[in-house]
Amino acid sequence: MTLSTRERIVAESLRLFADRGYAATSVAEIEAAAGLSPGAGGLYRHFRSKEEVLAAAIREHITRTREQIATVMEIAAEHSDLPLETRLKMACKTGLAKMREEQDLIRVLFRDLDQFPNLIAEMREGLVKPLYDSIATWLSAQPEYADADADWPAIATVLGGAVVNYWLSTESLHESPTRVDESRFVEAWARLALGLVTNERSPA
Repeated sequence: MTLSTRERIVAESLRLFADRGYAATSVAEIEAAAGLSPGAGGLYRHFRSKEEVLAAAIREHITRTREQIATVMEIAAEHSDLPLETRLKMACKTGLAKMREEQDLIRVLFRDLDQFPNLIAEMREGLVKPLYDSIATWLSAQPEYADADADWPAIATVLGGAVVNYWLSTESLHESPTRVDESRFVEAWARLALGLVTNERSPA
């Protein structure tokens, strides 16, 4: 698929921000990476500032994430006949894949977004919260959990946070802190999820 000039600017700016940092990336460098004449002002034909480019990148990721959540929910419904443990492993793998997909945006978030509190709020409400909400919604919809008196948002925070922490630590340290590979993590994550439900069903 051929990207428009605006799309190239957004994609290349996010890559550069992730690699070099927001402040260290110049408008001319973004223009050159996007196939424009550096320093000729081509970026300003589409955006008023470098910050507006970053905001556009975040909003495009938010829009895509919402579409992905809807698609994943539909696919998950089609696999409702699989064993619960299999479904949980699929959910965990989906979460890890999403982290990999968002790696540039995550790098920018941790490195630079503290100077843009409004963009942090957009990411929290438009991207992060919907992802955690989708975990809670999906878990509560599983037939095996129908009788569980569970705090699904809290459980989603625990399970979603485990995925985020595993990916971040592996990405930052180039391996997980305990040298647990992804397949073992997925196995343990699914067993943890099963255990949480068992505990919810256990008598006090």
